[in-house]
Amino acid sequence: MLHSYSYTLPRKTFIYYMMDSYEVRELESCKKLPHTLVPDTKRHRVRLKSDKCSTWERMQSVLMFSVIITIITSAYSNKPPRFVTDGQSEIVLRLKESPETQVGNLIYTLKGYDPDNDTLTFDKRATADSGVIRIENNGTTEALVYLAKELDRETQDEYSIVLTLSDNHFNDYNYVTQSFLLLVEDINDNSPVFLPYQSTIEVPEDSQPDILTALEAVDADEGAYGQVVYYLQELEGDNDVFAISTYQGKGILRLTGALDYESKSLYQLRILAIDRANYGPVNTGTAAILIKIKDIEDQPPEFVKVQPVARIPEDAAVGTKVMRVLCIDGDRGINNPIVYELEDNELFAIERYTGWIYTTQLLDRENINNQVDGAYILKITASELIKGHEFSGVTGTTFPPQLPSSQVRTEVTVIISDVNDEIPTFGQSFYRCEINENSQANTPLNFLDAEVKNFIHDHDVGNNGTFRLFLDPQNDLFEIVPAVAVNEANFMLRVKNSKALDFEIMKEINFTLFAREMDEPTRYSSAHVQITIRDQNDNFPEFSHAIYSVSLMENSEIGTAITKIQATDKDSQDFGTCGIRYRHLRGGVAHLLHLDPITGVITVKKAGGSAFDREFMSQHYLTVEAIDNLGNGNRNTAQLIINIEDVNDNAPIFLHRQYETTLFENKRDFEHPLQLESRDIDLNDTENSQITYEIVEGMYMSHFYIDPVKGSIKLLKAFDYEELVEHKSRQGRLMGEGLLETHLLVRARDSGIPMLSTVVPVMIYVKDINDNPPIFQKKFYSRSIVEDLPSGSSILQVSAIDRDGSAPNNVIVYRIQAGAGDKFVINSETGVLSVAHGASLDPDLTEAKTTHYTITVLAIDGGIGNSQLMNSATINITIKDVNNKVPVLGELPLLRTGENVAVGTELYRIQAHDLDENPILRYKINARNSEARNEDGIFIQQSEYDYVSAFDLDPINGRLQTAKLIDREKVEHIKLAIMVEDLAAANGQQLAEGILSLHILDENDNNPKFKEPFYKRSIAENSKNGVQIAQLNAYDNDKNRTITYSLEGNPLITQLVHLNAQSGELVVGSKIDHEQFQWLNFSIRATDSGLPPRSTLVDIYVTVLDENDNNPYFLSGSKNYTISESANIGTRVGTVYAGDSDSGDFGKITFLLDRISSQGKFSIDADTGVLSVVDKLDRETKDFYMLVIEAWDNYQFGFSAGESRNAFKQVFVTILDENDNAPQIDKDFSECVFITEYHELNEKIVTIKGSDNDDPQTPNGRLEFHIAKGNTEELFELRQIDAWTADIYARFSLRNRYGNHSMLIRIHDLGVPSNYISKTLDICISDYNDHAPTFVQPLRNSTVRIPENITIGSLVLQVLATDDDIGLNALIKYRLKPDPLGSYKLFELDSETGNLYIKQPLDRNKQKIHEIRIEAYDQGLPTSLTTDLDLIVYVRKVNEYEPQFIVDEIYVNFTEHTDPGVERVELPTTIDKDEADDLDDPPSHVCYSIIYGNEEEYFHLDPETHILVTTKELDRELQSNYSLYVKASTSCTSGENILKNKQNKIEIEIDQKSEKTHYRTQQASVYKPEIYNRYKHSRTIRSLRDEEAAAFNNASVRELFKADSTVVKVEIHVADINDNPPKFQSKIFTGGITTNADFGARFMRVEATDLDEGENAKITYYQVGEIRQTLSEGLENVKTSPFLVDRETGEIQLNFDPQKDMKGYFDFMVLANDSVGMKDVARVFIYLLREDQKVRFVFRLQTDELRDRVHEFKETLSNITAAIVNIDEIKVHENRDGSVDKTKTDLYMHLVSKMDNSIYEVAEVLNLIDGHIESLDKLFKDLNVLDTQAAEAQLLTSELQANAMFVWLVFTNLFLATLLVVILILCISQRTDYKRQLRAAEVNIFRNSSLSLRNTAETITRVPNTNKHSLQGSNPMWLKGYENEWFKTEENLSRSDRDSLDDNFLAIANQDNGCASAKLFQQTNDLNRHFNVCNHIDKLTNNAHLLAKKLETTEL
Repeated sequence: MLHSYSYTLPRKTFIYYMMDSYEVRELESCKKLPHTLVPDTKRHRVRLKSDKCSTWERMQSVLMFSVIITIITSAYSNKPPRFVTDGQSEIVLRLKESPETQVGNLIYTLKGYDPDNDTLTFDKRATADSGVIRIENNGTTEALVYLAKELDRETQDEYSIVLTLSDNHFNDYNYVTQSFLLLVEDINDNSPVFLPYQSTIEVPEDSQPDILTALEAVDADEGAYGQVVYYLQELEGDNDVFAISTYQGKGILRLTGALDYESKSLYQLRILAIDRANYGPVNTGTAAILIKIKDIEDQPPEFVKVQPVARIPEDAAVGTKVMRVLCIDGDRGINNPIVYELEDNELFAIERYTGWIYTTQLLDRENINNQVDGAYILKITASELIKGHEFSGVTGTTFPPQLPSSQVRTEVTVIISDVNDEIPTFGQSFYRCEINENSQANTPLNFLDAEVKNFIHDHDVGNNGTFRLFLDPQNDLFEIVPAVAVNEANFMLRVKNSKALDFEIMKEINFTLFAREMDEPTRYSSAHVQITIRDQNDNFPEFSHAIYSVSLMENSEIGTAITKIQATDKDSQDFGTCGIRYRHLRGGVAHLLHLDPITGVITVKKAGGSAFDREFMSQHYLTVEAIDNLGNGNRNTAQLIINIEDVNDNAPIFLHRQYETTLFENKRDFEHPLQLESRDIDLNDTENSQITYEIVEGMYMSHFYIDPVKGSIKLLKAFDYEELVEHKSRQGRLMGEGLLETHLLVRARDSGIPMLSTVVPVMIYVKDINDNPPIFQKKFYSRSIVEDLPSGSSILQVSAIDRDGSAPNNVIVYRIQAGAGDKFVINSETGVLSVAHGASLDPDLTEAKTTHYTITVLAIDGGIGNSQLMNSATINITIKDVNNKVPVLGELPLLRTGENVAVGTELYRIQAHDLDENPILRYKINARNSEARNEDGIFIQQSEYDYVSAFDLDPINGRLQTAKLIDREKVEHIKLAIMVEDLAAANGQQLAEGILSLHILDENDNNPKFKEPFYKRSIAENSKNGVQIAQLNAYDNDKNRTITYSLEGNPLITQLVHLNAQSGELVVGSKIDHEQFQWLNFSIRATDSGLPPRSTLVDIYVTVLDENDNNPYFLSGSKNYTISESANIGTRVGTVYAGDSDSGDFGKITFLLDRISSQGKFSIDADTGVLSVVDKLDRETKDFYMLVIEAWDNYQFGFSAGESRNAFKQVFVTILDENDNAPQIDKDFSECVFITEYHELNEKIVTIKGSDNDDPQTPNGRLEFHIAKGNTEELFELRQIDAWTADIYARFSLRNRYGNHSMLIRIHDLGVPSNYISKTLDICISDYNDHAPTFVQPLRNSTVRIPENITIGSLVLQVLATDDDIGLNALIKYRLKPDPLGSYKLFELDSETGNLYIKQPLDRNKQKIHEIRIEAYDQGLPTSLTTDLDLIVYVRKVNEYEPQFIVDEIYVNFTEHTDPGVERVELPTTIDKDEADDLDDPPSHVCYSIIYGNEEEYFHLDPETHILVTTKELDRELQSNYSLYVKASTSCTSGENILKNKQNKIEIEIDQKSEKTHYRTQQASVYKPEIYNRYKHSRTIRSLRDEEAAAFNNASVRELFKADSTVVKVEIHVADINDNPPKFQSKIFTGGITTNADFGARFMRVEATDLDEGENAKITYYQVGEIRQTLSEGLENVKTSPFLVDRETGEIQLNFDPQKDMKGYFDFMVLANDSVGMKDVARVFIYLLREDQKVRFVFRLQTDELRDRVHEFKETLSNITAAIVNIDEIKVHENRDGSVDKTKTDLYMHLVSKMDNSIYEVAEVLNLIDGHIESLDKLFKDLNVLDTQAAEAQLLTSELQANAMFVWLVFTNLFLATLLVVILILCISQRTDYKRQLRAAEVNIFRNSSLSLRNTAETITRVPNTNKHSLQGSNPMWLKGYENEWFKTEENLSRSDRDSLDDNFLAIANQDNGCASAKLFQQTNDLNRHFNVCNHIDKLTNNAHLLAKKLETTEL
């Protein structure tokens, strides 16, 4: 460092230089430099140099030197400033790139310190990066740093700046520098950019799903911001045809759906490339791809121009063009030419190529052939010409046949115009009609004629056929409709003025009907009409009493008379009293009663059951109607009240179906008290309900006592479980291990007459306890065994018994206590003592010879803990010696002997010896190990020559001699295996074996032999001389092998051949003729050279071959064949026969079939001539074949050479029909067939036509029609016209049958088996307005009682009428009709709802009774029908006092699942201060109604009896408590509107009209009948407007009711019964147990739940069935149950000692049972696994949080990996140093394959997770999974010796020490760069303000590690490879106290529970404000969740 200074002296200016470090700098210059100041940097000395100085100059130098000394002294007294960096060598600042960090933002505050308190100046050096910041000094010791230009990480990601600090003093220490590093963090500011791609793709429309192209987009951002995911957006909404997926950063565009060029030929796709920003904005790149669909020929032609109807005058000339049709190719991209054809038509034709239709003959509209009303239907076919065929367009050109898919058909109609030549004509000249009097307007008149022809017609067209209808004379009574008609119309007469129709005035009217044309009035016709008026019924029946009240005994018998009712009617005949019929007995018990319709007597019709049970219902209300006109006229109603009188008819009922309890043996008290309880619903406090208990049955009933009054059962005598087991066949049955059942039968009886009783079973389960020790059957056992007894052999079995009655108390386990050493083991379950595996009992092999063992054995029962008992026994074992030494055989010599040696010759004597005592040696030859060779050295098998049997070996003395002659030619060298055996061996065989070799010498004893037994050859006739016939070869087995040949035989034959005597070659010697000699037969002799010589003869057969000179010929046979079309492939049709005079191949016939004639359907066997089927036959395609068959000789060898001969034959095959085609319906019935309800019976509804492709001449092609389903009422019938046509007719009148009728029409052919087809036919019957509305509420002649103070607008009542029509015909409206007194003006009637309101105030003093008439009218067409209802409104005096309850709340209990109405509760009465009405009305009756809380209608409160019952079955598990609010009122109307009208109380009564008595009708909302709205439910009108229900606040309602004394709150509690079985949480439980688990460990739990409560919800668990072992190894000795199930908790306990070599899995069933025997079962799978098969997942979650979500994690992981996931353990995370990290949780699990139930190894699990890492990404993020690894480390074993290990460790340490020194040197040299990178890595946890104290809940780590992915590049903050070492564990990191970026970063004030408040220094930079104090404190206290040193964010 160079520091420079300057000073000024008089007249001279000096320049001096100051050196510091290694730099020299000149600060100021002048013209002269007389002196130079050079400082000595080591001693701080200054030397002055002078050149040619004078005296004055020397004086000046001395003066200058003094001044310099002064300046230097003062300079060294000024101390330099320094940056305040808290000990950090570099300032590191991290900023987000722009625009998040704006230019001009304050980004840092610089601080400095000067010991001299000088003012400091902050600046920067001018470098390439310095322009990014701007520094402004702020005060004396700090400066503010601002951002000077925008930051862009993609352009530059870091800036290195040198800051300067000066104290403004001119000395060598006033200038210091500081490194400042600015790191730019990435933000998501770059959108993905697509690389060049294919923008247009052409795809054929028949393409299969495949990959179309791949696109790639790049994003300049880093991390997740730079990762791209591709999505597809179809611009026109078709998103199911294409799909895109992301693979290795590319977007793979696939075709996933079907393409159709005709539907869409162009797709515009938008590919979106979206980055994976986890938060903040997401950027998107877009690529557009145009998909062009290439058309193929797959669509038929389409008509684009078709005129449906064309008109032409009938006088049009021949050739007149009518219309033109135009058709184009359906494949738009191909567009083949189209030709047109017209079906056979005599009048019209079509031009073939233009589509013009023209006439061919003169037209005549009156001709009815092929036309309807002058209309002709023309059928046009358009055919497509396939491209590639020549098309000239010349007439007569032959076109290729068209496929059905290339044709299309259409129909057009041509109408022939007509002239006016007819007049309107009536169907008949006279009509008779009738009409009821008072009929309403528009009512049609009924025609009286049976077959009336009420129609008129004029067959002219248009105006020529239009005419007007009218009556003469004109009148206002009737009118005719329609007034105007065209061509043909049905007319109707209807009422025009209903008031004028009165039977008393007129009874008959006559008119004349006229029909007159509109254009020509002179053309008309007329008919006469006679109309008769009919009388009507207009009076109502009247009952003798308005109310009938009677009494009836409950359970009355059938036929009991109840009462008789009577009514009268003022009308006459059937309209009067004689026509009254009593009907419609309505009420709750009406179905049980019989009403005589004539006499009115009511009797009991059938047993009523609970209906006539007083306990169920004490009073019944019914209504009965009296109807005149024989039950079809006017009606009136009376009320019938039946009072039921009580009898004793109920037995006591127990609260439970059975009772259970548990009892330990030898105990006097039950485990739980046993209390029985029953109820009797007869009247309380009477003998009928007094209950007495008694025990009536039970084998051990003497052991028990029951309290007769309370029902509690006590035990008199204790039970012994073992005694019960001994007699279990008589007293009970075993329920499971340690549980025995006995039962009692308890009876509860009442004291009524007759006495009634009920019994209930009581189940008592006796539990066993361990009170008997095991007892050995013998205390001493003795056994002798041999010394060579194999290991594992059983020696003896000890047996002990345990008198306990159940397992595990009586399960005995055997153990050896002492004396066995390592020689013996005992089976723990069976007690079998056996030799230990690998043990030897040979006394000679034991170190101390042992022949006797004394063993002590223990027997231990299955008691638990201190209750376990045991006993012992002694076993003595003696070892016996055996003979087990092997004999020894000596060395055997080589023997020589000649062949054919005499039998019995001794060859050798064999000897052996044995070391055992008294051995018994026996000798024999081992043929298996013996071998022999011939003279060529080839092995001879004993199957070829039995050389072993040629020798005889004496088994006792070993003498070997010959047993038969030996043939040297077969065997020359023999090796005999000699075996000696000791027969005295004790264990198996003791054998020794040796080899004895023999050489056989030769003798001449064999004749020569030919290689063939005879020679058979062939030669063509006329062969040339010298042609070889055969080569003869003979051989001799002896060594004399020279052979000569000679010829012998007939000289005539031998002269034709020649034989070579040396070589044996036989050749032709003369000409051979096939016609003379067909074969040659002679002999040849072969002679050897031995002495004496030997010879052999062989026969020669030579066949003379013929030549081909004859043609084949066919034999006689059938030429016509038949076969069924269903014949299977391979079916034989027939056989063709042919012959040939030649022999051999020349006479062999080969059959061929002409392929063209067979069309590939038949084939013929080339050898046999069998004709068979080779392809599927179809008669419908072709029914006859003419086959051409060829016969060839010598085909195989001579056909290709032209040497074959042939012949031809024709065969005819006829195909027989099979019923293989289903019928077809020619017409589609997808739309409904519409008819009216007045459809004529003789008029067909629809015609059904069918067809069948089978032969129409056979039953297979004939059809039969019938209705299969939907015609249940038989409204329709099917009439078959012919074999292919049927018509549907109406069988009965369709009146009132409107609606849709769907029928299933089945058509089947007559073949066997029959084929059929079914189609649905919908017939829609439309309604006709023929029903007038009928009032159902209120009834006729009703009186409405309303108070005189009723307010205007109050609802009086609602009238309700129904209409039996539908649609608009059933839409009813209401209106008031005027009355003489004007009462209708006081009321207002809603026309839609029928609500009657008060319109004006009522004055009772002026008028008490108002009579009004309400009219109901429908909206039917053509005529609206009406009905009147007369009402009497009585204005009564105001009721001043309301009835009041004396209590506020009532508590009621109901039992769940009790039948509705069985339990009845009567509510308390009220008090009322009102007086009686002044019109002698009966006293006001108080009615109760539920006004709130019964919205779901679970309860019904009788308004008059005040009895509360249930209307639905209650379920406590759904709702256990109900709150009802009951209103008491004298107004007995429905309580629905009481709540709504609380502030304006209205009391309205509706009474029936009678002479003196008035009574109130009940309108409780619960039993209000629902009226079926036929208009609302019609097809034509979908819905009506619903009234909006008012919403009430519950709190406001309660406050309102609380202040109202007329309202009481009823609290209902639902009592529980045991009605829910236990339910397991899962039907399958899986778990694992490690092989090092302890016996008795509880490792898993099966859990079930019961929705009941209390004792009913108590669950007991049992293991049922056997425990199966699968894929098990090492579990053979596990005989007892491997697992026990805790009956109380369901925990599964280990019941055996697992070993490390055990494998496999168990499965068994578990039963959950509640107190009454309801149960559920589940299956349990338990897997044996090793500790190293577990996988550990590390979560950043608390343990409780993980337990709440572990099921979600388990299910998701199992679904994604397709494996069984078993959770083994959840515990708090533990670091390697043993510290506990409560913020993390370790989850141990193992995975099992679903395929073979094998447990995955850890590596397989990790690979499985890695393979599904994309699917698991979201799950791991949600649950903060940090790491996945093996549960325990794999230890590496070493077999090095101690000394070698020591040397190796010393060498390793020395090497590591050297390496450490080198590394330290490298680290020191790069210390500055290392610290910068380290702080840059650590600053990641302070990246934004969300990690401040204000937001500590944010999760920093986002994605977990897996072992496979913990690599470089996973960390977004990675600087260099592994330099920050984020993947290391925390315990390996240094624990420095200076972990922050700045030593002055924060100060910790205090700490509370590890994360308390922290205070920042008042003077700190912005970065400090964002630091998470809690994280900093946790890091200092070794808290594992801090991320300052371990950045675990992993990119998956």
